[in-house]
Amino acid sequence: MRLVVGRIGRAHGIRGDVAVDVRTDDPVLRFAVGARLLTDPERTGPLTVAAVRRHSGRLLVRFEAVGDRDAAEALRGTVLLVESDEIAPLDDPDEFHDHELIGLRAVTVDGAEVGTVADVLHHAQDTLVIDRGPGAEALVPFVREIVPEVDTEAGRITIDPPPGLLELGAPERTD
Repeated sequence: MRLVVGRIGRAHGIRGDVAVDVRTDDPVLRFAVGARLLTDPERTGPLTVAAVRRHSGRLLVRFEAVGDRDAAEALRGTVLLVESDEIAPLDDPDEFHDHELIGLRAVTVDGAEVGTVADVLHHAQDTLVIDRGPGAEALVPFVREIVPEVDTEAGRITIDPPPGLLELGAPERTD
């Protein structure tokens, strides 16, 4: 599985630098000199980091074989990716990468099927988006009180939803 680590923005200067919208929790590792990144669209890459620096709060990156502003501008909008197996596991057994959660079956503590984790939202509170079937989803706060068990090896999370939580994303009834 490929994971998004950034998106190339506009060119900066005349030497081929580009601003990168970082989408990873470890930009120092992902954008280190020599790092090789896959791209979407594939025809623009892979790209190898030649230089990296911060400027006015933005990450500026220069890639090998991108030597001027025109070549840098041609990369605008390119999504930067890595293979999920390149991401080291976390040391804390209670923390997970998004790709470890997406695709897990969600069941209640009573064993009732709820759906499949489709996405993880990172806003004020991490939230699991659970696909419940055609036109239905549930937004489940990713906290121990509501998600007491995550078993990635079994491909399952167990949830203990408060009353009404699973009905919030259900399609409206038309009876």
